[in-house]
This record gives sequence, C-alpha cells and structure tokens, in this order.
Amino acid sequence: MIYGALEAGGTKMVLSTGNENNELLERVSIPTETPDITIPRMTEWFAAHGISSLGIGTFGLVDLNPASDTYGWITSTPKFAWRNCPLMPLMQEKLGVPVRIDTDVNAAALAEYRLGAARGMHSCLYVTVGTGIGGGLIIGDRLVHGMMHPEAGHMLLRSASGDPSPDGICPYHKGCAEGLASGPAIEKRWGIPARDLPEDHIAWAIVADYIAQMCVNAVCTVSPEIIILGGGVMHQRHLFPLIRKRVRELLNDYICVPQITKKIDEYIVSPGLGDDSGAIGALLLAIDAVHG
Repeated sequence: MIYGALEAGGTKMVLSTGNENNELLERVSIPTETPDITIPRMTEWFAAHGISSLGIGTFGLVDLNPASDTYGWITSTPKFAWRNCPLMPLMQEKLGVPVRIDTDVNAAALAEYRLGAARGMHSCLYVTVGTGIGGGLIIGDRLVHGMMHPEAGHMLLRSASGDPSPDGICPYHKGCAEGLASGPAIEKRWGIPARDLPEDHIAWAIVADYIAQMCVNAVCTVSPEIIILGGGVMHQRHLFPLIRKRVRELLNDYICVPQITKKIDEYIVSPGLGDDSGAIGALLLAIDAVHG
C-alpha cells in the first residue's frame, strides 16, 4: 500500500508518499498560497499517486475534536487566508480515502517517539523553531489533546536582557515565544535572515534565552523525559550549548536530576530523524488511519 503524508506549513506544503515500513518514497514541496489554489494542487498530486490513506500534520490552530462540527478545520491562524478552512474534510472529500489529522508538531513528536530520539521513552516534547514556533507533546505514551492541543509557541515569556524588541511580532500576544524567537522575529529584529547572522551576534544569546525559558517551563509543568528542538532556526547548531547552559542557570539547581545536572546534552537534543520528523509523523498518521 502507498500512503500519503502532508506537512501543511504556513510557508510551504510538503507532500510525500510512503510505505508500511515507515519509508518515505516521493516528495514534492509547493508554496502555501490561498486554499482555493493550494488544496486542488495537493489533491491532484496525491490522487495521481494512488494513496490508500492520508496523514496530515498542519499548522494551526486546528480543531482536533472528532465530535466537533469543525473537526479537521484550521481555525484562528495568523495565516489569515486559511482561517476557518476545512482542510481535512476537503482533502477527504476530494481523495475519497481515510484521513487522520493532527498538528505538525504533534506529528513530529509522534515520529520521534516511535522511531527517533525519544524511542523507548514514555514522554517527550518536540518543539519546532522556524517560521513559527510550536510544541508537540506525548505524555504516558499518548499524544496530548486536551481542551484543544498544546500551543507552546504562544507561551508568554519574560524579556531577555538586551532585547531591543521585547514585545515581539505576534499579532495576538506581546512577548510570546513565537513572536520573540521565530525566524521572522529574528529577521524583523535585526534586519537580516537568521541564517546570515554570525555566531557571535547578540541575537543568539537572546534567542537561546527565550527557548531556554520554554524548556524550563516544560520541565516544571509536564516534565518530559526528553526535549527535542527542531526547525530551521535550530539548524544553527551553536544554539544548543547556549540553550542548555541557560536552562541550568534558570533552574538554579532547583531540579536536581541527572538529566539536568549531568546529562543535559542528552536531554535537550536535535531530532533523531533530522528534518524528516514531520513527514514521517504524517506518514504514521496515514498508516494509523488504516491500521491503527
């Protein structure tokens, strides 16, 4: 059987096919334009590949309550053209196959839990730091869906020392993680893309402070067995030691467990599946839609 996997992002849509061995076979990326343009392009591609089911990991907010009239809809998103878009129902109607949907970061967390850095554990937090910031969470071997889904990217943080733009750029909140440490926030603050900033630029200490605050809040609230940091901004590998150091400073020896005091290099890590976490997670959702 061939399964479809969709990573629905605010900048681009990544369409993949895969098999029951969790292997990705083909992949194509298309820009995220308006739904009336993008959705037909996606359904045509998946239909041409004869998929048996589709897994979707999407940007949000997204309604994940199966009992809701808007189940599978993207709801109040900063991507204004996609507000109140019935993404899953439209894809299911056009393709005529089973579809399972979750957030993009929950999909990535699922992949890392089953096959990647969190394999063999019972909990993990996956955070993507890129065009936006989001967190996917597994606790007790289950993806977390409560009132809705975790929105770690809109966690409110305190200002980092030396930040010239402490309010951030989020259209909804002042001082939230996404508005302060995402790729667009970094570029807006300094006038150049994050990838072009030198390693010794003050920007990285500021970004590390904000991501460390997110990690500390997670440690103190949901206590995951591992924190996985992915996304384009985290391709800046020099961020990891800055974040780990700042996490220990902020915790200030309050939480004295080996993961923090001795093995923090193994606790705050990059994705075991690299940049494929999201696509493989969407593939796992597609497989679960048929067999799970």
